[in-house]
Amino acid sequence: MRLRHAAVAAFGAFTLLLTLPTSASAATGEFQYTVTGLDGSPLRVVLEDPESRECITLPEVADPGASSPAHSPRNRTTSTATVFTEPGCEGDFFTLRPLTGHGSARLQLRSVVFS
Repeated sequence: MRLRHAAVAAFGAFTLLLTLPTSASAATGEFQYTVTGLDGSPLRVVLEDPESRECITLPEVADPGASSPAHSPRNRTTSTATVFTEPGCEGDFFTLRPLTGHGSARLQLRSVVFS
């Protein structure tokens, strides 16, 4: 009888542990994009484990009056990435699926948010 009660208690504790909310998490993995360097050459930029549910304006292209948009995004994170044509997650948007989502040089972006 005691063994059964102990097993039930252990199972209940394990179940409770699984239902506890986790802290604000990050998308695990890399998000890559390409910007144009000062000399006109393409530069690959990487965001490592970016925050989830938080708009990230890409610093290299944050000012539309001073820079061309980034392009060719590659989502190698475990979260869906939604890229936007304007800073502050505004403008037109496109969704990139987790781990394999990517866009061509025609997909321009200035900000991104991860699910």
